[in-house]
Amino acid sequence: MFRALRLSSSALARSSSRPAIAPAFRSTLLDSLSPAVYNAIGRTYASKSFPEHQVILMPALSPTMTQGNIGAWQKSAGDSIAPGDVLVEIETDKAQMDFEFQEEGFIAKTLLEAGSKDVQVGTAIAVLVENESDVSAFAEFTVEDAGGAKEAEAKAEQPKDGEGAQEKQAKSTDSEPPAARQTDTKPAEQPASESSASSAAPSTGGRISASPVARRLAEDRGIALRDIKGTGPDGRIVKADVENYKPSAAPAAAAAAPKIAKAPADKPAAISSSGASGEAAYTDIPLTGMRKTIAARLSESKNSSPHYYLTVSIKMDKILKLREALNAKADGRYKLSVNDFIVKAAAQALVEVPEANSAWYGEFIRQNHNADISIAVATPTGLMTPIVKTVQAKGLSTISNTTKELAKKARDGKLKPDEYQGGTFTISNLGMFGIDSFTAIINPPQACILAVGETKDVLELDPSSERGFRAVKTMKCTLSSDHRVVDGAVGAKWTSAFKRIMENPLELLL
Repeated sequence: MFRALRLSSSALARSSSRPAIAPAFRSTLLDSLSPAVYNAIGRTYASKSFPEHQVILMPALSPTMTQGNIGAWQKSAGDSIAPGDVLVEIETDKAQMDFEFQEEGFIAKTLLEAGSKDVQVGTAIAVLVENESDVSAFAEFTVEDAGGAKEAEAKAEQPKDGEGAQEKQAKSTDSEPPAARQTDTKPAEQPASESSASSAAPSTGGRISASPVARRLAEDRGIALRDIKGTGPDGRIVKADVENYKPSAAPAAAAAAPKIAKAPADKPAAISSSGASGEAAYTDIPLTGMRKTIAARLSESKNSSPHYYLTVSIKMDKILKLREALNAKADGRYKLSVNDFIVKAAAQALVEVPEANSAWYGEFIRQNHNADISIAVATPTGLMTPIVKTVQAKGLSTISNTTKELAKKARDGKLKPDEYQGGTFTISNLGMFGIDSFTAIINPPQACILAVGETKDVLELDPSSERGFRAVKTMKCTLSSDHRVVDGAVGAKWTSAFKRIMENPLELLL
């Protein structure tokens, strides 16, 4: 299929009498591809004369991915590549993933360096040729030659449905470092600064036109793009403009702005500010793609989902004794944790109360038939929720081993999209941190999340005891529910079923 669509740039430009046909024909071909195919192996051709080639575009490795970071290249110029080979590691908004290429040929050029940040989906990242002898012809090939940078930026600039003015303004400043976005504290100097900015760099739709290389270089040097005058086509800022930029003495705030230290690809740069004593007063940490995603999703959930909370106290003595007995006979095959019992009991309660195993989709409510439990895992880069699927059909040992494997992959940033996207119910356990109880934010479009606290001794009356009381191992759990989907009575029914199963754990073995 792909080979049938391969066209050389010279062939497209062969007719000088109809110069507009080639671009239109190319656009028609690209538009006819499905989004998945277009994102996996995009094809665009340079206006200059180069041998027949394919331009590889930044792929969308997950449904929510709009941009990503370039990790380590597994192939370089001159290397052969075959279907299934890993071309490059890409950091998405959720994980570090391998981009497995699906065609064969030779890599003629990698267009972006390892460590490139916030690369828009659809941006040209590499060039593929069929013949090894053509590789040398692409030594001077650039992103601009590919023609993909402008297309990716144009797509990124198009606002999504319902996008507010504040969100569009935030997007237009994402490419500038925090130091560059500081406003002048002197009102008298502000009009002059704005005038200088408007004459320096033209913008389209609130976004300054600049090449990805120029943006990255300006960010590394702590230079605001609005202060640079572009010399490229239509006033576009290119690499040379950033390299030749000399700050003026007028904006004192910009001259005193702290420099941004270039950080490794896996760690964001931080900006420190010193107080009068010379000691750091604070540190500004740039947002990672994952942190932006977490912020957006949880803000959306808290603002749009009407949460209510139900808390229940569970006696844990029986389940702790059963856990000890089963682990004693494990012979190294598994090691059950209390959380494994919680996951299994939650799934069993969802089978009994299927209304709680539902999701809100705006125009309808989806009631799921499988209990796919998302388990919150803290990672160095943020919260992940890997999914243990069809828990209702799994035994405790399988749940335990699967959970440990997924948690390790989450901390290593190696989760695949299908291992963290989806899920029908979420469990967040902070008991190991000594938290007595808490309320969790629902993970949309799911309708419920269970917050689990620590197990501790609680005194209760016991007439049979000489002292008249006894200590009971007790754990508090709080169910957060979306009232659009799960009514209060349904939530109470689920918590009652969960409590009964946890306090009679032999039901989990049936």
